[in-house]
Amino acid sequence: MAMFLVKAVGLTSTALIGVAGYRQYKRSGWIAKLSDEATVYAANERSEIPHYEPLPTRAAQISTLRSDKIYDVVVIGGGATGCGVALDSATRGLSTVLLEKYDFSSGTSSRSTKLIHGGVRYLQKAVFNLDIEQYKMVREALHERANLCKVAPHLAYHLPIMLPIYKWYKAPYFWAGIKAYDLVAGSQKLRSSYYLNFQRTLDEFPMLSKDKLKCSLVYYDGAHDDARTNVALALTAVRNGAVALNHAEVTRLHKTDQRLSGVRFKDSLTGEEFTIRARCVVNATGPFTDSIRSMDRPEVKPICKPSSGVHIVLPDYYSPASMGLLDPETSDGRVIFFLPWLGRTIAGTTDTACPVVDNPAPTEADIQFILSEIRNYLSPEVRIRRGDVLSAWSGIRPLVMNPAKTDTQSLARNHIIEVSPSNLITIAGGKWTTYRSMAKETIDKAIEVCGLNPRVAQCQTDGLVLEGGVGWSPTLPIRLVQTFGLDSDVAKHLSATYGVGAYEVARKGAPTGLHRPAIGIPLAAGFPYIEAEVRHAVAEYAATVVDVVARRTRLAFLSTDAAEMTVDRIAGIMGDELGWDAKRTREEIKKANEFIYLEMGAKTKDVAMQSLPLNLTPTELKHYTERFNHIDGRNKGYITLADVRGFLYSSGQSVSDEQLMRIFGSVDLNRNGLLELSEFLTLVVAVKGDYVMANPLSAAVMPPQSGGPKSRGSK
Repeated sequence: MAMFLVKAVGLTSTALIGVAGYRQYKRSGWIAKLSDEATVYAANERSEIPHYEPLPTRAAQISTLRSDKIYDVVVIGGGATGCGVALDSATRGLSTVLLEKYDFSSGTSSRSTKLIHGGVRYLQKAVFNLDIEQYKMVREALHERANLCKVAPHLAYHLPIMLPIYKWYKAPYFWAGIKAYDLVAGSQKLRSSYYLNFQRTLDEFPMLSKDKLKCSLVYYDGAHDDARTNVALALTAVRNGAVALNHAEVTRLHKTDQRLSGVRFKDSLTGEEFTIRARCVVNATGPFTDSIRSMDRPEVKPICKPSSGVHIVLPDYYSPASMGLLDPETSDGRVIFFLPWLGRTIAGTTDTACPVVDNPAPTEADIQFILSEIRNYLSPEVRIRRGDVLSAWSGIRPLVMNPAKTDTQSLARNHIIEVSPSNLITIAGGKWTTYRSMAKETIDKAIEVCGLNPRVAQCQTDGLVLEGGVGWSPTLPIRLVQTFGLDSDVAKHLSATYGVGAYEVARKGAPTGLHRPAIGIPLAAGFPYIEAEVRHAVAEYAATVVDVVARRTRLAFLSTDAAEMTVDRIAGIMGDELGWDAKRTREEIKKANEFIYLEMGAKTKDVAMQSLPLNLTPTELKHYTERFNHIDGRNKGYITLADVRGFLYSSGQSVSDEQLMRIFGSVDLNRNGLLELSEFLTLVVAVKGDYVMANPLSAAVMPPQSGGPKSRGSK
């Protein structure tokens, strides 16, 4: 009987991984090394002991493309769909190359609502409109929801979502809807939905407004860290023989006798260009679908109708740790989710027509819309403050029109697969949850149209466990703490992010110099990320600081302030790993700060603060100008970081350098390292209007004992 035997010096437990797990690991070539003292051994009938095989380096993958080999499939696009297509292709034995312009999940796939869901709203439409297409879409999504929770047990989890009810006559209507949702899921139902009376509703969600609340219903969907799941798909494809390159931009499609025969791409990191010969080319570029289609046929009519979905992140106290909320009837008919995610609260989304751009950014109008809707549901005791928005982002949803239909104004409710005269296969539309079934249909079509000869004809990905999932168990954090002396929260985070790969991350951890935690130097205060993850990210093809701050960790999505504070450290670690010189390191820091500022909502907040009217009375203006001069001290006309440090110290407040820089950066609107009088007065107005989170500097600006003007309320 083949099995994994975990044998470790000093370990108090033994983990057994079954035959299926061993076979998958054997096939993928990945046997995880636990630590210098603990190694996973595998034994089969012939007593072979496979060794740990690290991922091929990016350079090694590029080297394989220098040959004249004709690949079966080239996939353009490294989002969820593209990586899913590459994985499906590779596991059928087709030689496969995936090319992504930026980083895996750098687009829409890292900017979702984080739900793995069947679509309770679509089921409502299916029932009331007797729409069989909608019903089939929901049934397919519910199957894929269950499958993803099974193949990524460390990444995907069950999340209860509350539906508050404020009018009794709506209770039967919503109850029937969520019970139908359970019924369609059948045996793949995550957990049964249930009813909560008024008091139990408030017990579960104490932040909820009591006004007119009658009761609530709770149903279950899945949730995950979307970017990490996407990266896991890419890594699993590589384990199964695919070549997957990020920062590889396709610049041209090659044709022979009017049929596609390959692509040309540019390595964005080196500038070098390559030509790959291929029997089939798949366009899985999401919002950029039409750019590849027009590369194939310049005259082709566009099918993508992009829509911007904005989300915001708020502190954890805005929601319970394990209960989401759905607002099905917003003021303009859109749906708002309010969900716990990675120790914070995520709220969204909007749905606004937008252009296709490489760097989408949230608008202040969208942020204010979400905050306004939240106010309708949360208790008046909870002040909904603009300053509590830790980050905000826009994801471009690639809605598509079906080119096969004569009515070009109607959008496809599901995904579409288009085959051009040159055999370019385009997969577009759909949603995160159904990436696998979309990939299956795409490769089925590729085999049919391009005459491919797979080693295995049928799809292999239903039930195929993703990177880090084989052998994972909920007790893994305990083993990590006991083996390496990690902080408990760090161990939980590593387990939930890397699965059994957490052992490899922990092995790369540096000693802290403390008894506990013994290993794992923190990357950012208040977050479970450690420096070892940056080194590990490089081994997983992270090539820029943005790759790490946005996707290998989620710091940019969780807090722009924290992300800005860690950029220099991340660049330093990556520079050591990748051999960057000082110039390259500075460029990476600059690009990362620009990404955070432009795409993660920092600029939107600055612009909103700068547009605040300085409606101060003459008395207030005099009061705060004097306060500015007091902090300035030497009448320079501006306040420096040293001035703020000295002022806080004289006030008896001890603030770490990291916290001080984060505070100062949040009010230095023109980013010149100086706080001028106009910025100081803007800070005053922002504090009064709840545009700035409470911090020692804001408290010093408007100290209660100063006798200064009181706040006029919140915005």
